[in-house]
Amino acid sequence: MYKNKLKIGLSLSGGGARGFAHIGALQALLEAGIEPDLVSGASAGSVVGTLYAAGYSPEEIQVFIKKSNFLKLVKIGLPNGGLTKLTYLQERLADIIEIDDFSALKRKLWVAVTNLNTGELELRKEGPLFDVVMASCSIPLVFQPVEMDNQLYVDGGLLCNLPVSPLKEEADFIIGINLVPSVVADKKSLNGVVGIAYRCFDLSVLTNTQPQIALCDYLLEPTEITKYSIFQFNKYEAIYRLGYETTKAKVADILEALEKASLASVAT
Repeated sequence: MYKNKLKIGLSLSGGGARGFAHIGALQALLEAGIEPDLVSGASAGSVVGTLYAAGYSPEEIQVFIKKSNFLKLVKIGLPNGGLTKLTYLQERLADIIEIDDFSALKRKLWVAVTNLNTGELELRKEGPLFDVVMASCSIPLVFQPVEMDNQLYVDGGLLCNLPVSPLKEEADFIIGINLVPSVVADKKSLNGVVGIAYRCFDLSVLTNTQPQIALCDYLLEPTEITKYSIFQFNKYEAIYRLGYETTKAKVADILEALEKASLASVAT
């Protein structure tokens, strides 16, 4: 069990349905006494990060997932001439978080969003919460952009899928969980426009993730996560277990890294 009091930051990457692995990873960390004080997230990571920052336990987050039919998120079509909105996600968050504002959270949270108008990354940490999380999850060409402050926003993962940098100023030790590891795509997965589009988005994510990985004190990257697509919401239990088991197997290493960081902080 971890007993020292370094301020721990946790950065949660995007990854669609793969985000269920974050819940299992968080469960394993907390069981070992590793309790993140600060959290950041993009896309799916912003959802889990928001619920954790609001004070919900991994068990409670699991209940939230089970009661939510997230397959509704992927009923993609062209209603009224536009892409699908993520209003269902917004409604579910409102069901369990009473106040729609970052200031009401129990832990500090940063959420990555991409401003389509300016082409810039924004790391939101204050103001209205639900629209920001919805924007962070709005995968381009799948979900409609979210309008905030007269600007249009989409998935934060487009420019920063693992937002470690905002944690650097306040955290003594940062754990990153990356659910989009680098893999070689097979020919079958690149068959057709959709497959090529997803691969191009993945390559963008891989490129913007590497500089953030370098800022982590410890990186968790379950390579087997790649066998699940970002839309396999029906596999949430298996994905959760993968996140839990991967993290559980690395707990001793994380505790050792924390101990070394603790000793180094005392020495300085």
